[in-house]
Amino acid sequence: MDRLVTLFGGGGFLGRYVAQALFDRGARVRIVQRDPRRAFFLQPLAGLGQIQFVAADVADAARAARAAQGSDAVVNLVGAIKPPFHAVHVEGARHVAEAAAAAGAAALVQVSALGAAPDAPSAYARSKSDGEAAARAAFPGATIVRPSLLFGREDNFVNRFAGLARLAPVLPVIRGGMRIQPVYAADAARAIAAAALDPASHGARTYELGGPQVMTMRELMGWICRTTGHERALVEVPDIAASLGSRLTGWLPGAPLTHDQYLMLCRDSVVSPGAEGLEAFGISKTPLAAVAEGWLSAYRRRGRFAAKSPY
Repeated sequence: MDRLVTLFGGGGFLGRYVAQALFDRGARVRIVQRDPRRAFFLQPLAGLGQIQFVAADVADAARAARAAQGSDAVVNLVGAIKPPFHAVHVEGARHVAEAAAAAGAAALVQVSALGAAPDAPSAYARSKSDGEAAARAAFPGATIVRPSLLFGREDNFVNRFAGLARLAPVLPVIRGGMRIQPVYAADAARAIAAAALDPASHGARTYELGGPQVMTMRELMGWICRTTGHERALVEVPDIAASLGSRLTGWLPGAPLTHDQYLMLCRDSVVSPGAEGLEAFGISKTPLAAVAEGWLSAYRRRGRFAAKSPY
């Protein structure tokens, strides 16, 4: 295989896994980042001549078009968890899709998010939905991939709560009843790579990616505490307090929760009934416990020598 796949945002958390999946399948990979130096850690993963780097921003249509030139497939992994959402998720998606079309690419994979919908309570989810529409308008054969919460060694969710469990005697739980279906980043990456390399099978389709377990936010936090050996009291924060607090402080730099992020928690993040998912790619779903205990050992009092969780 000698196909060139361009990854916009390929140096991010999910991007590193997608790049690895593509390297494993013999593809050449072009990593597009605003600052390519932040993705240089990928170089040892690639074979000779298998990786290249380009500086570009999806907000700049002309630079996005130049970055995509010569591509056989294009993947858009760029996302933002704080505003401006429209510029990144909608205009950025449009620019990448137009660039893929202009380059004559056979495939475009637009990575969205589970819960993306025009009527979603959060601006984030609405912008993701608008970005899907913008990508399909410019590239009708685009594959839309909607993952649930992604977990992996470098994630900023499981690791964040593991760090809090190590330090805080009590953990506040916001929207503890919200249901999520965590999906292993490597599984999602394999699906994205397959969609990019086989548009005949996956083009113009929408996939929802979730793992084998559906759990509530409270259950996930409890599992993290037990796995790291830190039994902590979990205290439910009333919705009205969480909503008000996110409004009052969410705009501050470094705030733990913006109001839009709170609104994201107001809808479950689980695969829709009948939706196509990892099974369509022949990928077995990896349970959180199967891989997370390996890296969460760093948060135990005695590291990897501590007794493992019985859960």
